[in-house]
Amino acid sequence: MIFITAKFLIKPEHADDWPRIAGPFTEATRAEPGCLWFDWSRSLDDPREYVLVEAFRDGDAGGAHVGSAHFKQAQQDLPQYLSATPKIVSQSIDQDDWSELGELRVG
Repeated sequence: MIFITAKFLIKPEHADDWPRIAGPFTEATRAEPGCLWFDWSRSLDDPREYVLVEAFRDGDAGGAHVGSAHFKQAQQDLPQYLSATPKIVSQSIDQDDWSELGELRVG
């Protein structure tokens, strides 16, 4: 799978509204057949920072995502709300779902 983590620094006046602002892009991406997950979290240290954790089945699914109409629309719509260019880590990994964190096993 392609595993991606990206950090988005949102302009302060839009930080509380980011889930709504990014909502259409999020919903459309989650509906892609090759999307395994596409989840936003807000930083506990900086309320302007959102972290996106996403995964796609394979490189073809990742390519379809980047080539989609909703991705191209997000490229037009979302930068006006950002304070900086997002930072990203993207890796192909030999996995197709989350693994358990054995060091904190429950039960």
